[in-house]
Amino acid sequence: MSYTQAMRELIKRVEETRHQRLGYYFPRMTPEEKQEVLRSYHPDYIESQFRQVKVGVNEGDRFPHELCDVLEAHPRISPLAIPPTVNDQEVDVLIIGGGGAGASAALLAHEAGANVLLATKLRFGDANTVMAQGGIQAADKPQDSPPTHYIDVMGGGHYTNIPELVKALVSDAPAVIDWLESLGTMFDKDTDGSMHTNHGGGTSRKRMHSARDYTGAEIMRVLRDEVLCRNIPVVEFSPAVELLLDEQGRAAGAILYNMETQEYQMVRAKTVVLATGGLGRLHTQGFPTSNHYGATADGLVMAYRAGAKLAFMDTVQYHPTGASYPEQVEGFLITEKVRGLGATPLNIEGEQFVYHLETRDVEASAIIRECARGKGITAPSGMQGVWLDSPIIETIHGEGTIEKELPAMLRQFIRFGVDIRKDPILVYPTLHYQNGGVLINDQAESTVENLFVAGEVSGGVHGRNRLMGNSLLDILVFGRRAGRNAAARALETSRQPVDLTLSHVTAYVQELNEQELSGHLTSPILIPLKKNLNPRFQD
Repeated sequence: MSYTQAMRELIKRVEETRHQRLGYYFPRMTPEEKQEVLRSYHPDYIESQFRQVKVGVNEGDRFPHELCDVLEAHPRISPLAIPPTVNDQEVDVLIIGGGGAGASAALLAHEAGANVLLATKLRFGDANTVMAQGGIQAADKPQDSPPTHYIDVMGGGHYTNIPELVKALVSDAPAVIDWLESLGTMFDKDTDGSMHTNHGGGTSRKRMHSARDYTGAEIMRVLRDEVLCRNIPVVEFSPAVELLLDEQGRAAGAILYNMETQEYQMVRAKTVVLATGGLGRLHTQGFPTSNHYGATADGLVMAYRAGAKLAFMDTVQYHPTGASYPEQVEGFLITEKVRGLGATPLNIEGEQFVYHLETRDVEASAIIRECARGKGITAPSGMQGVWLDSPIIETIHGEGTIEKELPAMLRQFIRFGVDIRKDPILVYPTLHYQNGGVLINDQAESTVENLFVAGEVSGGVHGRNRLMGNSLLDILVFGRRAGRNAAARALETSRQPVDLTLSHVTAYVQELNEQELSGHLTSPILIPLKKNLNPRFQD
């Protein structure tokens, strides 16, 4: 569906101001201005959209309603007995999750000599990893350094990040890029053969490595092929529904549910790596989301019932530029690389109202503010948005730049009659990333012994806001650390755990009953709930 005539009349204002904006440096906000726009417009500051969780190790902490709903829900299986199972297995390391974190953990655990099983809810590779477009950060150029990267990450997270995790992130980054390239990842290169890098929001150096605008898909392609070529066992369409603990309260396996046969499988493991991703499909505060279909906070629920502490769960990242038109792609991510190439956000008058590379939380808040002031554009569906002036990219860098740098996005919009080389994109913030998660240390260990956690399901490295390009880095740095350390722990353990139990789930249900939390919802929910089952959830 191409732009309506009314929208095309508004686009003329964008075209009229384009040459005025060339070469003009729009001022960045002062720290005081940033705090003001965040406090006034960012969804994390809307107190009515949060409540205190009533059970578990984080009891009393402030979480989004939608997360509290699944944490305070009853289990899918009876905690009084392990259900009848088929094809039970024993492994050294069980990895739960088939995205980039799970795949990299599997590779490192296998390299260490461990017997590994990877179980995933959907197909292997169906994850937010393949949807990451813009790039991966690493300070591997002469004018850059891990300490500089460290300062950028801490600043982006408002200095709330856990320092040891940030140190691990930036220190491992150059080696991660080398590792990916050695496996066959096709990064963009300059004519001299060196890595091509760009800026991202909140970065002081050009350290964004990319593969056009499908960086995550390229990385996942390589990791998936490597796992399969090494004959590491993978079980698809088999989400974990509960973690198993041994008699000493250590992680010792999981109950898997086969979504095709509707049968359960018990996997005993000396160590477990949790890499299940985030909560985007809970649609916090009713926002559209860029997340894949399986992102329903399953790992948070299972880890929390097992006693793992969560951190930073009161902060969610809304990517500033999600598509708000055409209606078929509402929430679709417009990679930050578009703004990195020079595209500017504009209001209904064709005026720029914010520096185009502010950190994501500030940029998103400024867009929400502009719409609240009545300076947004209303799509035929009723969705609000502002213009992102993509055609200016070709004015700055030359004709053919968009087709070269953003081929996937160009094709996606052309399907609906919008040519982003000629017309701006209507955008509004989309629910993109779970800043917090299961608290880990720099060895990827959770507060539950033998439970290692990596990727978006973990929390602490990004503080209260993540910078572009650090999610792909996060899943690989901590996926590799989780796999390596889980294997080392497993291989030094002489025998399989004997008495596996769900007693932690029994205790959790008792807490729910004491709080009279006997609602109709069960979790993990596995598949996004439809609106008519629970008004807080949207499919």
